Amino acid sequence: MKKFMDWLANSFAPKAKILTQMPAVAGLSSAMQKLIPFILTGSLVFFYNVFRSYLPALPDLGNISNYSFGLIGLVAAFMVANQYMEKFKHPGYTITAGIVSICSLMMFLHPVGAEEGVYDMGRVGPSGILIGVIVGAVVSMIFHFYAKIGLFKNSEAPDFIIEWVNNIIPIFASLGFWSGLIFGLKIDIFEVIIGLFAPIQNFGQSLPGLILLVLIPAFFYSMGISTWLWSAIQNPIFIAGIAANTLAVEQGLVPTNIVTNEVVYSIGLIMMGGTGATLALNIMMMFSKARKLKTLGRICIWPSIFNINEPLVFSTPVVMNPLLMMPMWINSIIGSCVIWFVMKGGLLKIPYELMQLAQIPAPISSVILTKDFRAVIIYLALFAVYFGVWYPFFKVYEKEVLAEEIQEKTVDQAKAISEMA
Repeated sequence: MKKFMDWLANSFAPKAKILTQMPAVAGLSSAMQKLIPFILTGSLVFFYNVFRSYLPALPDLGNISNYSFGLIGLVAAFMVANQYMEKFKHPGYTITAGIVSICSLMMFLHPVGAEEGVYDMGRVGPSGILIGVIVGAVVSMIFHFYAKIGLFKNSEAPDFIIEWVNNIIPIFASLGFWSGLIFGLKIDIFEVIIGLFAPIQNFGQSLPGLILLVLIPAFFYSMGISTWLWSAIQNPIFIAGIAANTLAVEQGLVPTNIVTNEVVYSIGLIMMGGTGATLALNIMMMFSKARKLKTLGRICIWPSIFNINEPLVFSTPVVMNPLLMMPMWINSIIGSCVIWFVMKGGLLKIPYELMQLAQIPAPISSVILTKDFRAVIIYLALFAVYFGVWYPFFKVYEKEVLAEEIQEKTVDQAKAISEMA
C-alpha cells in the first residue's frame, strides 16, 4: 500500500494535474461548467412544476425551460468554442468562434427542414448537446490553426482591414466545411455522429458505465482533482438519458435510463453528502474522541447535509489520505450497484424530470425526484452501508490523530515546565 500511495502522490497525481491544465482539457471542462446555469434554470422550472401540480392556478413557466435548457445544444456549441479560444490564447476570437459554432449547428437542422418543411429543434436541445460540443471543438480547431499561421502578421494594411480579413477567412472556412458535408455531400451529420457515439451512450447506460462514471471522478477527487473535470464526459450521457426518460413518460411508457445526473447526484443516494458518500464520515467525526476531528465534523456538517463536501474532503483531509481514500472508492462502487439493482428491480422509481438540484437535502430530494416514498427506506439502508464501510477506516485514522494530539499536548506541557523553570 505504501508503494502504491507513493506512486499516486509523486507520479500519478502530478501528471494527472498537468493533463487537466492542458488547453484542450481545461477548455472543455470550463465550457461544461458554464452550461450549469442554463441547466439549473430548466431544473428550477421542473422543481417549480412540482408545486404547480398541486396548485394549477400558478403560471406556466415552461417557455423559460424551453428557451434555456431546451436550447442547451446551441449553448454548448458557443461555450466550447468560446472557452477553447480563451484557453488557447486567442482572445480576439472568443465571441466570433462561439457565434460561428451556433451558425454551424443550425445547418444540422437542414435535412429535416428540407424533407418535412419543419425544423427539429430537438437537435439543438438536450439530445444535441454532444453535437454542440463536437461542432464547437471543430470550429475551434479551424480558428486555432488559422491564428497560428499568422497570415497577415507583418502586413502594412490598416488594422481594421487585417482584423476583418482575419475573421472572414476562419468564418468562411468553418461554415464552408460544414456546408460542404451537409449541403454538398447530402450527409446528415447529426445522425452520423449519434450513430458513432451510440455504443458509448449505450455503455454509459449500463451498470459498468454507471460504476465508472461515479468511481473515476471519486478516484481523482481523492487526489485533489475536481470532479468538474469529468462533466464533459458525464453530461452528454446524463442529459441524453433524462431527455429520453422524459420523452418515454410523455408517450405513456416507463423511463428506463438510470444513468442520469438526477440519479447519480440529485437524489442524494449515491452521493450522500457528496462524492464518495461522505455524510456518514462527517457524522462520525462529530462524535470523535479526537478534538481536531470533532471540531471539523461540526463545522462541515451543514455543507454535507446539502451534499457539498469540499470543506470535509480537503480539511480532514481525505485527499491523499490512504485510510480515507479507500472507503470513498468503495462507497462509489457499492452505491452505484445498490441503486442500479434497486431501480432495475422496481423497488424505486427512475426519475424522468430534469432537476439537477443536488443541494436539496436527501431524502427530501430523493422523494421529490423519484416520486416514491420508498426512497426514504433506501436512503436509510444505504446510510447504514456507507457507515459500515467508513467505520473501520475512520477508527484507525482517529487513533492516529489522537496519538498526534497526545504527543502535541506532551510537548506543550514540557515546554511550559521548562519556561516556568
